[in-house]
Amino acid sequence: MKKIKLIFSFILVLFVAISCTVEGINEDTALLGAESSANLNKIFDISTDNSGKVTITPTADGAVSFKVEYGQGTVSSVKVAPGASTTHVYPEGKYTVKITATSISGATTEQTFPLDVVYRAPENLAVTLNKNIHNLKVKAKADYAKSYLVYFGDVPNEVGTPLATDGEVAHDYAVAGTYNVKVVALSGGAAKTEKTTPTIIYNAYGLPITYELTTQNYGVGGTFGGISTAVIANPFPTGLNTSATVWKYTKSTGAETWSGTYTPLDSPIDFATGNKIKLLLYATEVGKNLNVELEWAVGGTPANGVAVLKVANTVANSWQELVFDFSTIAAIPANAKFTQLVFRYDDSAKGSGEVIYIDNIRLTN
Repeated sequence: MKKIKLIFSFILVLFVAISCTVEGINEDTALLGAESSANLNKIFDISTDNSGKVTITPTADGAVSFKVEYGQGTVSSVKVAPGASTTHVYPEGKYTVKITATSISGATTEQTFPLDVVYRAPENLAVTLNKNIHNLKVKAKADYAKSYLVYFGDVPNEVGTPLATDGEVAHDYAVAGTYNVKVVALSGGAAKTEKTTPTIIYNAYGLPITYELTTQNYGVGGTFGGISTAVIANPFPTGLNTSATVWKYTKSTGAETWSGTYTPLDSPIDFATGNKIKLLLYATEVGKNLNVELEWAVGGTPANGVAVLKVANTVANSWQELVFDFSTIAAIPANAKFTQLVFRYDDSAKGSGEVIYIDNIRLTN
């Protein structure tokens, strides 16, 4: 019986000793890597599209997690797993990013890294200008632009008008003239790109037409059927017309019988103020008709093709006044308004190279 008790006591002591050894191992974490994470570093992937987006990838030997503090904004920190990344949007500027690495033992290592976010200057700036008498509408497009400022150039110390991407801004000029319209493309930071476009703002086009005013756009409209036109110095400043500039109308050889010119009018020809159109004509021959045709009546009455008059010159190689009396056409209402003026010369034959000159077109009673 004594031997049995001794054997039992020995086993009990051995069990207690083994238990103490295991407990000691559990408390000694040095065997599991008590050292802090080594080689703490980072990768900054900074976007180049002026979005301000920066992707941060922390790295370290022996780290089981990271804490990243952006150094900007309201988010104090984020936890990042090894091999993972975090993204933050920064305004342009200099920042300090703090990264803390935690090892398996719970030991931490921290380090700060400078971050410099610089926005690139916008590229390929294109400006679109749409004019309507004194009104100007501006659009702009550029790569890497966040927004724009538009300077219309008509006031001193002008404050730029904000223009959103894919937006449009409009401006009314008090008087006609040439203005330097400047568009500044903003990156969202310090970098910017600008473009200045000299822009002519004209007065409303309408009668009288003298071909003398810099505030009038004599190039509006166009030609058809083989006609060419130009505003030139008066080649024959004598007699009824000594003005400086006139309108040259050329009917090229082979030009169609229906050839001519058309001129849209901002200020309609208003028969309530007169229904006779007078002009000065210079031709090298007599007997060929000049057509004055009024089109696109306000309200549609009368239709195109009704207000048409043909008058032949009776004097060659000299300025002559021709009168087109539309009161002779009964189908034209007394209050008719026309928004397009058409000229045609000798519509009975194709062109033979005729050249005529026209000046001082006006509406009278």
